[in-house]
Amino acid sequence: MPPQTRIWIYQASREIPSEMYPAVKDVLKRFAESWTSHNNQLHAYADLLLNRFLILAVDETRAGASGCSIDTSVRFIQQLGEQLKVDFFDRLTFAWLENGEVKTAHQEDFARLFAEGKINKDTLVFDNLVNNKADFEKGWIKPLGKSWHKRMVEKG
Repeated sequence: MPPQTRIWIYQASREIPSEMYPAVKDVLKRFAESWTSHNNQLHAYADLLLNRFLILAVDETRAGASGCSIDTSVRFIQQLGEQLKVDFFDRLTFAWLENGEVKTAHQEDFARLFAEGKINKDTLVFDNLVNNKADFEKGWIKPLGKSWHKRMVEKG
């Protein structure tokens, strides 16, 4: 897919067990293969990364995602979340890497961890707001000090 491929990242509220990964991957693949916009097949890709991050991608150079098709994807992810008993829509829980593991905390707890020095400006965080393939590849995971998360932890 080209660098301008549009991307949506949904973070699960908890890790999805490894034994469920093949079934989830299959459901995601089927959705991507059937996703349409105004009866045009979207050149789409879907995956689950690190057992926690659901990635949807559309090559809009072939066919663009419309409001209705995006609504369809949101409904699909809501239904998948219900089946898996996870929330993919909590935007106030932040994720970071600690000793190779994905850790999460609500915004307030994340700020407290920063104030206590348990995480710092060099802590690698997941920027789930990246919205294209190029930005995803170069900046989905970045130091807290170089991300928008910095505004959430600094005082004043």
